[in-house]
Amino acid sequence: MKTPLPTQFTLAIIGLGYVGLPLAVAFGRNHPTIGFDIDAARIGELQSGQDRTLEIETSELTAASHLTFSAEVEALRRANVFIVTVPTPIDGHKRPDLGPLIAASRTLATVLQPGSVVIYESTVYPGATEEICVPLLEQGSGLRLHRDLFVGYSPERINPGDKSNRLESICKVTSGSTPEVADFVDALYRRIISVGTHKASSIRVAEAAKVIENTQRDVNIALINELALIFHKLGIDTEEVLKAAGTKWNFLPFRPGLVGGHCIGVDPYYLTHKAMEVGYHPEMILAGRRLNDNMGSYVVERVTRLMTQRKIHVVDSRILVMGLTFKENCPDLRNTRVVDIVRELQELHSEVEVWDPWASSQQAQKEYGFPLIDSPEPGRYDAIILAVAHRQFVALGVEAIRRFGKPKHILFDVKYLLPAEQVDGRL
Repeated sequence: MKTPLPTQFTLAIIGLGYVGLPLAVAFGRNHPTIGFDIDAARIGELQSGQDRTLEIETSELTAASHLTFSAEVEALRRANVFIVTVPTPIDGHKRPDLGPLIAASRTLATVLQPGSVVIYESTVYPGATEEICVPLLEQGSGLRLHRDLFVGYSPERINPGDKSNRLESICKVTSGSTPEVADFVDALYRRIISVGTHKASSIRVAEAAKVIENTQRDVNIALINELALIFHKLGIDTEEVLKAAGTKWNFLPFRPGLVGGHCIGVDPYYLTHKAMEVGYHPEMILAGRRLNDNMGSYVVERVTRLMTQRKIHVVDSRILVMGLTFKENCPDLRNTRVVDIVRELQELHSEVEVWDPWASSQQAQKEYGFPLIDSPEPGRYDAIILAVAHRQFVALGVEAIRRFGKPKHILFDVKYLLPAEQVDGRL
């Protein structure tokens, strides 16, 4: 006999990072919600009203009066609707790493009761929810899909550091394993999404929609990066070209740069993995990925060439890299490609110091093997690389930034932060 879908529910959000915490807070304003994370320190911080990601203010945590936090699996037994928001990274060989998703599914399987609904938000390739996650839920719980276990997928669309486009103001794609489940999932999210939802016809369609959002951006940025390489060889300023082309109404306003983060630099590999699994070799997507992944090396080549032209020795030089996070005004260090610049300069025997007022020095040491400096020393550096456009760097202006350099130094602008005539080089 089929167990009905819940009419009354307690939610559990699994994973309280950039995606899970805003979701938990939004639901926790009006509905019983458990915010779960395996990081006990993270739970302690949230219970004291502090969010290390800087996405949620203390006042917002306080306002979510129906939200509780726990790192104990047993706490999840109080819930009957579960939303999984764990990371889905890539491994060292740029293959999908479903480890966190598999672990979360196995954990959930131990607490599911008949009638439970599990909704996944983590970015995956089309088919992963039903092919990988559902069997784990069934095996660990003894429940059966469509009989007493129900599954949905609603891809996350959080943009870290963006204070304008928030969870509630971004249209939410929803889906379910049956039309009835799809209606339930859609109605659930409409409780918190003020701009509405888009109900996809299947979980696979919703999974594919998510993975192509960032793949499209990745390919577009790769095109602009390649144009920047060409225009440099032609002696043309890329920014001037883009501004001129941008006067046409349908020209897309992409800019060259490093492509990192947990989305744009990762999601395409999930799609290409699945494509190759079914016998198709995706040429354009992988070509764009290769080009974007090599932009750090290109920056180093440009900087060291400028140093050599000024007769500044690269070996034993002191170089300041301004910014480490994958984007401006955000503490997120995941998959930052600034680290490619740092490591390659270190391989050239330069002494590299990294300054980022947004990032955690402890996390940088843990993730990448080097600490951050508290502030640069004036007159110390042979080269300065503006790698991230934090507002603190914008506020400094070129004169203050130049004062960090020796009398003879190179200032290279990766982010078009300063006018072309004020820097020695830029993408």
